[in-house]
Amino acid sequence: MRSFSAQLQTRRFAPVCHDISIAGELVGLHDSGALWWPDGDTLIVTDLHFEKASSFARKGVMLPPYDTAATLEKLAEVIEAFQPRRVIALGDSFHDADGSDRLPASYRAMLTTLQLGREWIWVTGNHDPIAPIGLCGETAEEVALGGLVFRHEPRADAEPGEISGHLHPAARVRRYGRAVRRPCFATNGHRLVLPAFGVFTGGLNVLDEAWTEIFPTQAFSVFMLGEARLYPFTASRLVKD
Repeated sequence: MRSFSAQLQTRRFAPVCHDISIAGELVGLHDSGALWWPDGDTLIVTDLHFEKASSFARKGVMLPPYDTAATLEKLAEVIEAFQPRRVIALGDSFHDADGSDRLPASYRAMLTTLQLGREWIWVTGNHDPIAPIGLCGETAEEVALGGLVFRHEPRADAEPGEISGHLHPAARVRRYGRAVRRPCFATNGHRLVLPAFGVFTGGLNVLDEAWTEIFPTQAFSVFMLGEARLYPFTASRLVKD
């Protein structure tokens, strides 16, 4: 089995990556926030939150209306890099249940093009609990493949091999007299929580109380997303907001 890094050398692009093992399965962390599972030829992303700006606009809160376009372009780049046989979107792909119905025709066409020739699975999330309207792909509450289980929200009692999103993990460190806060992957080797892939998404500090059921001790690590690289830290090196 070739490592994630070795496989990327054959691609036209060479994204920054880091190989880790989750419950015995080799996976690659990509600096965009996507996950590559080489044995499954599968690309995994979470919390795209398409049409977040239009959802806020309906409530009278105006945001720059470019979130869907920017997230789609980012997604297109990683799909071009990996050419996966399968893509799994781990829930909250749309900011609300009607988001897929509001998707402009040009964005719908772009998404359809990305789906061509590959299996596409929409895992439901708390923001999008129903199947996307008028889009290709299967819809599931969770997906079990090999030794991994893909779901939106991590479970406190999950068996080893859980891959999830939902919490938008972020980490904060102090270095050289200043604090840096970034989205991150969070893992204890048995489970992995992915950062939100959407460009207009925030992050929840992994030292927040909401994480205590997922990582009850500080025996976990993070991989912070940086400019053209990932920054690994143990939980003991992190600081609260």
